[in-house]
Amino acid sequence: MIKPLVILMLFAIVGSLFSGLFFLYRDRGSSSRAVRALTLRIGLSIALFIILLLSFRFGLIPGYSQ
Repeated sequence: MIKPLVILMLFAIVGSLFSGLFFLYRDRGSSSRAVRALTLRIGLSIALFIILLLSFRFGLIPGYSQ
């Protein structure tokens, strides 16, 4: 259950990164669409990190054992 969510979030992060690059190139830095796209990427990255921490904490992701 957690693996498809992580893969979906990674695709959304990469998509937001490329849309920010596209808007930066197309608008020549005159609009705020690139800033919004990159801000969304940061938000998605933080959300993914929190999801991974919580899923490890609640046992959805197995931990390292020796």
